[in-house]
Amino acid sequence: MRWSWNDPHLRALIWQIGALAIVVVTLWYLAATAHENLSRQHIATGFGFLQNTAGFGIVQSLIPYSEEASYGRAFLVGLCNTLLVAALGTVLAVALGFVVGIARLSSNWLVAKLAAAYVETLRNIPLLLQLFFWYFAILQPLPGPRESLTLLPGVFLSNRGIVMPGIGLTGTSLAFFATLVVAVLAALYIARRARARLLATGQRFPAVIVNTVIIIGLPALVWLVGGAPFTLQHAEMGKFDFTGGWRLLPEFLALLLGLTLYTAAFIAEIVRAGIQSVGHGQTEAAHALGLSNGQTLRLVVIPQALRVIIPPLTSQILNLTKNSSLAVAIGYPDLVSVFAGTVLNQTGQAIEVIAITMGVYLVISLATSFAMNLYNARVAIVER
Repeated sequence: MRWSWNDPHLRALIWQIGALAIVVVTLWYLAATAHENLSRQHIATGFGFLQNTAGFGIVQSLIPYSEEASYGRAFLVGLCNTLLVAALGTVLAVALGFVVGIARLSSNWLVAKLAAAYVETLRNIPLLLQLFFWYFAILQPLPGPRESLTLLPGVFLSNRGIVMPGIGLTGTSLAFFATLVVAVLAALYIARRARARLLATGQRFPAVIVNTVIIIGLPALVWLVGGAPFTLQHAEMGKFDFTGGWRLLPEFLALLLGLTLYTAAFIAEIVRAGIQSVGHGQTEAAHALGLSNGQTLRLVVIPQALRVIIPPLTSQILNLTKNSSLAVAIGYPDLVSVFAGTVLNQTGQAIEVIAITMGVYLVISLATSFAMNLYNARVAIVER
């Protein structure tokens, strides 16, 4: 076969090989330069430093940790803290965003204007400034532990955060939580069967009432028969601060509030656009069938709007996770603060630390995108 430069496939192949060669040479040059500079400064390379003793404390840890733990353990603590705030922030932001987005389309003038004011205000102020506002202007000026505000019996708010009763497990805890899991699975199965029945016959099944009875009734029965599955461990006021119970740090609260309210403003606009993308004839047809406004929104409008909502919603969830790295500005011990901050400064392993941190965020983003794409494919409208 005779090759000619006029062949577009040949030209495309040559350009791709050339571009790949440039990338490889650039990466090789950067790696060689970095290795030379590290050798000149007598800095060892590799990931063996992860086994060395960290020697510093972390104010919030979801897993056992002490100053004698390794840098690898400190990395896991920072990762868990990042995943915690990202997961809670995602759930709260999506829920709040849907409520505000629907409220923007409300026929009530006051509700619609309040929702619009929330969106236009929160999404046009930089997130970092909002974090500073919640931390330095709202949480830090609160009174000290001895003058703390009582939100609920046993729940106190001060400049040290929110203190609430802890939970201690008993002998019936395993049976209680196992029953709760079974009840939730049964409720999901009933909801799925009820939806299939509605689509096949048009007959509605009171799945909400039945599922509520199952989820509440079965665990309550285990509670009555076997006794309380847990005990409350109330916090007590010590010499300077509360001891015992659970504590939500002010840094965590400020970060969670900032991420949730900021991201929810963008999600609200996505939801509003998705709902408006559904033709008005769909709403009129639903009303003609006797569906109420709530049923029309839940059964007709939202399912069709999801095909427009999910892709940009995925981007906002990814942004929330990556924006959690701003926690370093207010002292919350997330992955960037603990690992790319303290560990990097103590070890000097800049390349390894930054590579691990970037890799973690890349994996989290890819996993989130994969899960959202699966859900998007499931709710997508299939045309004949």
